[in-house]
Amino acid sequence: MLLVLILAAALWGIGYLAGVSRTARMTSVAVLLVGVVLAQLVLPVSHPLRAATGGSAAPWLLLGGAALLILLYRQLLRALRNRAAPTSEQSITPSGQFSETELERYARHIVLRELGGPGQKQMKQARVLVIGAGGLGAPALQYLAAAGVGTIGVIDDDEVENANLQRQVIHRDADIGMPKVFSAQQAMLAQNPKVTVLPYNRRLTDEIASDLFADFDVILDGTDNFETRYLANRTAVALGKPLISGALSQWEGQLSVFDPANEAPCYQCIFPEAPAPGLAPSCAEAGVIGPLPGVVGSMMAVEAIKVITGAGQALRGEMLIYDALYGESRKISLSRRADCPICAGSEDRAQTPGA
Repeated sequence: MLLVLILAAALWGIGYLAGVSRTARMTSVAVLLVGVVLAQLVLPVSHPLRAATGGSAAPWLLLGGAALLILLYRQLLRALRNRAAPTSEQSITPSGQFSETELERYARHIVLRELGGPGQKQMKQARVLVIGAGGLGAPALQYLAAAGVGTIGVIDDDEVENANLQRQVIHRDADIGMPKVFSAQQAMLAQNPKVTVLPYNRRLTDEIASDLFADFDVILDGTDNFETRYLANRTAVALGKPLISGALSQWEGQLSVFDPANEAPCYQCIFPEAPAPGLAPSCAEAGVIGPLPGVVGSMMAVEAIKVITGAGQALRGEMLIYDALYGESRKISLSRRADCPICAGSEDRAQTPGA
């Protein structure tokens, strides 16, 4: 009997070392045991092979029965586990509903009185477009994705450069040379695979602006040139979309929600014309402290969440100005202009009184 057990162990060990599957190894051992039982039943009692393999079939039948019971027990346990575990189809949640993972992830939002479950559901169903994946766009995109905004579009025609990494923390050193929209998409999906990210690797132009904006609920403008800002403003006004706009310079940042459809001024009410060259230098020309875009871009994400959910009071008709050098912030009131060429002249748009 000992000889058979040694042979069975040798078959198992050799099969393991040879990379043979577990099922094949169990089959080879089972064939050996069946052969031993047949030898005990067929051969004469005095046959030396019977004596070498135990002399009786009884212990082998008991051993085989015990092994069979163990296998059946394991199969039963596996079947019960599979029955209790959700299938891939069961784990898919209908649109607007949350999986257990999402409920845990957004728990800190859901317990907020101003948001709760309904507010988080509004974010899941919202579509937000961010213009620019640079200094302001980077933190806005990160926090919108982390917050659970369901669909986030990002349009930018730039590539990641080494000089960007001092402040545009959504991009990494390994992303240098990659289009910013794809670098941002990778980072956002790594943060939250439950959101949909739509990258548009191109510049915003008159030809595409209207059709693009029409597909989103809220627009965030994180660009650094007046041409694109004015284009974004007139397109958003024409479609009745709220435009959340931010700007940076050295140690100071500002942001506002331009939304004439809700009686707030538009961007061109406040900035009728682009400043003369040199009066509003870009970050590349004037410099900017690294964390400042993170502060202002995160504020833009907060305003987007407030606009989507109706929580609190968004910065409509107000501009928040943050001075990082002295740690000060202030708000100023903004008014619509009766002669604004973009948002004035329509009877269904009421004008806010001057502050």
